[in-house]
Amino acid sequence: MENLHPSEETMERKYIDDKYKKSLLYHFIKRFTDIFFSIFGIIIMIPVFIIVSILIKKGSRGGVIFSQQRVGKDGKLFKMYKFRSMIVNAEELQEKLRDCNEMTGPMFKIREDPRITKLGKFIRRTSIDELPQLFNILKGEMSLVGPRPNLPREVDEFDENQRLKLLAKPGLTCYWQVMGRNKIGFEKWMKLDLKYIEERNTFIDFKLIFKTFFLLFGDKNAH
Repeated sequence: MENLHPSEETMERKYIDDKYKKSLLYHFIKRFTDIFFSIFGIIIMIPVFIIVSILIKKGSRGGVIFSQQRVGKDGKLFKMYKFRSMIVNAEELQEKLRDCNEMTGPMFKIREDPRITKLGKFIRRTSIDELPQLFNILKGEMSLVGPRPNLPREVDEFDENQRLKLLAKPGLTCYWQVMGRNKIGFEKWMKLDLKYIEERNTFIDFKLIFKTFFLLFGDKNAH
């Protein structure tokens, strides 16, 4: 006779799906908000885009926009955009700076990173370098609020629990962004991402957007 009892693996998967699943109404409101605010943000930030682009070109050789492959929802790869804040061969130099890494886990961060340009320090501290991601949001690859997207090599080192952050679309801001950023270790960062995915709702999203706005005036934890 066929065994009608679900396996432990099936039951665990259902528990996870139920725990992190959100209503269609929430996703509709979230996408509408993403489209509205990304278009609005792009329009009002046109002068900033122009000024920063000119300063980057004048300050160092190389392009204005830096694009990098990141891991999105359900493990789908996409190109994330940023204003270039480093010298052109920054990624090639990273291996030489490996011993200077100040972050735990697979992440790589240095407070006084020698690869960052003078202008780069300012646009990072004010999060201006992240503004081109409004186009990622408009394209549907990212959301205004969600776990920050990781590099493929970082995701390769995630454990099964940490991979749950891929259940949500990555965002421009999240708990990590407003609660200390680079002062937060890798393990706590991942826990904050999972906390957001489990608790997310429209009120939390707007609360995080509001808090992020004030970081544009400078964040001492950004580097």
